[in-house]
Amino acid sequence: MKKVLEGSQAVAEAVRLAKVQVISAYPITPQTHIVEILSDYVTSGRMNAKYLRVESEHSCMAALIGAQSTGVRTFTATCSQGLALMHELLHWASGARLPIVMGEVNRALAPGWNIWSDQTDSLAQRDTGWMQLYCEDSQEVLDTTILAYRLAERVNLPAMVVLDAFFLSHTYEPVDVPEQEEVDRFLPPYNPVFILDPKHPYSLSPLVTPNAYLEMRHDIALAMEDALAIFDEVEGEFARILGRRYGVVEEVNCDDADIIFVTSGTVTSTARLALEELRSRGEKVGALKIKLFRPFPVEAVRRALSKAWKVIVVDRNFSFGASGIFAQEVRAALCNAPGHPPVFGYIAGLGGRDITMQMLSDIYFEVKRSEAPRRESVWVGLQEVKRAT
Repeated sequence: MKKVLEGSQAVAEAVRLAKVQVISAYPITPQTHIVEILSDYVTSGRMNAKYLRVESEHSCMAALIGAQSTGVRTFTATCSQGLALMHELLHWASGARLPIVMGEVNRALAPGWNIWSDQTDSLAQRDTGWMQLYCEDSQEVLDTTILAYRLAERVNLPAMVVLDAFFLSHTYEPVDVPEQEEVDRFLPPYNPVFILDPKHPYSLSPLVTPNAYLEMRHDIALAMEDALAIFDEVEGEFARILGRRYGVVEEVNCDDADIIFVTSGTVTSTARLALEELRSRGEKVGALKIKLFRPFPVEAVRRALSKAWKVIVVDRNFSFGASGIFAQEVRAALCNAPGHPPVFGYIAGLGGRDITMQMLSDIYFEVKRSEAPRRESVWVGLQEVKRAT
């Protein structure tokens, strides 16, 4: 059924269709619409779920860890400072191997106080053991949320479904909402191997000694490898039932491209339009959209970029003292490949500033003229300001 939905509504529809049993919620702009809609669904009886109103995002994740441990499917949503407050418990969720799914609406971190789009909040959690899946449009948001439950429950790891603030969360577009019967065929009821039974309580020692800790972390690493290995299988089943698939990466005109853009999130849509315009002028340019960031699809990235002369990574994020984070990952993926192309890193759109077709076109021609990157990260669109000292 086609509906006109904003991205936040697409997340909520997917959670309803996934038959989530416990929702833990704390409002924070711009994800508040997600948990407000879910509250309406639970209150009206459209969802048979327990809705927990907690006092902070830290408590939000703590509640889900407890709920998921008893064998129920769970959900929450957050962004920015809220995600930062959750940080400690993200490790607990992955360490306990709980397939919690979270909607994460990319929003800039403070200070200064900013409610607009920026990927640094989710990417700052890249080492917590959570899978991360980045979405380009609201259809992908809905599909990925449903798919995330199947993937998470296969490998027993939590997953973030990541969407840009406002460009997706508050923008309306047509979305194909599947029927409940179709989703049920793809996503069976949650059936964990091990659960805690509140009717038969017992205590577990929280202390893990050196003779076991290394192996526990290795198991998480292996589960991430499993997730990457089975992603195509899971998405293939999704495509068979629901007719859509995205891939861990998507190649756009990469086969004959001399220069390839690497993007994620909504800037990919802008890159598609820029490519059309540049191709119409005879430029051999392509784009690689990265959907799955954790686990990082190293081999898929290498294959897609192997024939390029140069690679441009546009990051809506920054790791202070290093570079754009997707650029770091792409460089790491390529470093052991013989004759790999140079990677040109660009920082743009932080705090919700627009990334335009003209900006991408200017970046392309600058890179085309350049023999090598002039620095690790080139900041685009900076206004002249007096630097703090």
